[in-house]
Amino acid sequence: MGLNLTRKYSINFSLPKRLKKQIKFVIIHYTGMKKETEAIKRLCNPKTKVSSHYFISKKGGIFNLVPDLYEAWHAGESRWKDYKSLNKHSIGIEINNPGHEHGYEKFSKKQIFSLIKLLKYLKKQYNIKKTNILGHSDISPNRKKDPGEKFPWHYLAKKNLSIWHKLDKKKIRIYRNINLKNNEIKIFFNNLNKIGYSKVEGTKKRLKQSNLIKAFQRKFRQDLVNGKVDKECYLISKTL
Repeated sequence: MGLNLTRKYSINFSLPKRLKKQIKFVIIHYTGMKKETEAIKRLCNPKTKVSSHYFISKKGGIFNLVPDLYEAWHAGESRWKDYKSLNKHSIGIEINNPGHEHGYEKFSKKQIFSLIKLLKYLKKQYNIKKTNILGHSDISPNRKKDPGEKFPWHYLAKKNLSIWHKLDKKKIRIYRNINLKNNEIKIFFNNLNKIGYSKVEGTKKRLKQSNLIKAFQRKFRQDLVNGKVDKECYLISKTL
């Protein structure tokens, strides 16, 4: 594999084995816990019923918790394009970070270095498209915030491990907080659906729309996450 792995297996996974071709996505998470040791314990504790295939420590150590061909329990209720319950079709990576509830912080250089090595391996091993390397908030915008607005999606895109818009960040900032026309708002949400984000359906539509916008902003406009669509967000969505 060319990776320096520490194997610490969790029994929190589903049988039977998956076929290699069933793996279509990589989902990136943060642990959202104060202590690294407690995060690993939680991912390996059968009572929690949660797990991931990989865990990346603060110092960049990569732990293999569940073998790739088994379904780990990391995505929960989720959707991307025509896929539901993405556990069946994904590899889950947890990165140690206290998250929004416990003093959210920048990911360390060592963590990102290790993540890139791991993603390159997984992308090649399972023929995963860069458009299918996602954050938990992408596939579950009404429940999750991770990996959050401090995660370096732009840097991953430079490594051909994600997507990013082609606009000049400074130039498009003048369009921030400029309201959209009704037809432009409709186009914006259609653009998000084309990327892969789920359609807003059912009750509490305004709240769900705000959560969806926040998920988009945490990835593509990270310096302002307010759940409000404006001309800047609209222009970014058109280039993806």
